Amino acid sequence: MNKKPLVVLTGPTAVGKTDLSIALAKSIGGEIISADSMQVYKKMNIGTAKIKPEEMCGIPHYLIDVLDPSEDFNVVIFKQMALSAMEQIYSHGHIPIIVGGTGFYIQALLYDIQFEENDDDMEYRAYLAQLAEEKGNAFIHTMLEEVDKKAAEKIHPNNIKRVIRALEFYKKTGRPISEHNAEESARPSPYNYEYFVLNDHRDKLYDRIDRRVDMMLEEGLVTEVEKLYKEGYHKNLISMQGLGYKEILDYLEGNISLDDAVYILKRDTRHFAKRQLTWFKRERDITMINKYEYENNQQIIDDMIKKLKEKDII
Repeated sequence: MNKKPLVVLTGPTAVGKTDLSIALAKSIGGEIISADSMQVYKKMNIGTAKIKPEEMCGIPHYLIDVLDPSEDFNVVIFKQMALSAMEQIYSHGHIPIIVGGTGFYIQALLYDIQFEENDDDMEYRAYLAQLAEEKGNAFIHTMLEEVDKKAAEKIHPNNIKRVIRALEFYKKTGRPISEHNAEESARPSPYNYEYFVLNDHRDKLYDRIDRRVDMMLEEGLVTEVEKLYKEGYHKNLISMQGLGYKEILDYLEGNISLDDAVYILKRDTRHFAKRQLTWFKRERDITMINKYEYENNQQIIDDMIKKLKEKDII
C-alpha cells in the first residue's frame, strides 16, 4: 500500500497525447517525463513533433532536449534518466506522468525490468553490423528468427540495433531474449499505477499522421535535416535513423525525390502507429481510452481522474 503513484499516458503517434497530458498534469498536480526515443535530442524539433516551451503551460517536462544527436539513447539510459526525474518529481510532492509512444521504455520503467549487461563483445557486434551492411537487415533478422522466433515477431527487421542486441543476448546466455523479457515483464510493478492508452478510429489517426507530415514540411523539416547533415550528423547515428530524418536524408543525398521521401515517411509512420497499437494492446492492466467515445478532452480527463481516484493514485 506504500507504493508511489505513477501515471502512464501513451498511444500511437499523432493521436493527441500532448494536449491531453498537459490538461491531466494541471488537474492532478503532475509533472511530465517524456517516453519518446527522439524528443530527447537537441536540435531535432520539427521531425520529432517536439512540444514547444510555450505549449508546456508551466508544467515541468523531463527527458526533452537533453542529448546531442551524436549520443546513443536506449532503454537502459532512458530508465536511469527517468528514475532520476521521478525522484525529483516525488520530492516536489507531485505525481510523475510518463507520456510517449515508446512501449518498450514504458514497460522497462513500469515493471522495473533489469537488463543484463552484455560483455561488450564488440567483435561479434561488428560482425553482425557488417553482415547487415553486406546482406541486408532481413538477413540478420532471419538469423534471429532461427534462435528466437518470438523476439523476431516483435522486432522490426529495420530496428537493427534491437535485432543485434537480441542476437548478442542469445550468444552470451544461450537463452532467447524474449524468454528473459517475458519473465521480467511478469514482475509486479513497484508503483501504484494507471496505464492509459489513447486511441482513435484508424482513418482519423492516419489522416492526422498525413497532416502532421505536411505541417512538418511547411515548418521547415527539410531545412532542419539539411542543417544537421551539414553539421556532420550522418545516417548511421541512432538519432538520424528516426522517422522523418532518414527519409529526408535519402532525398538530400540524391537517392530519392522529395515526393518519394514524403510518401515513404507517411506510409512508414502509419505502419509505425499500427505496430505501437499492437504492442500496447498486448500489455497487461491497460485502460484503453477511445477518443471517438468522447465529445472533448475534458470528458476524457474527467474519466481519467475518476479512474485515478478509484485506485487511490490521487
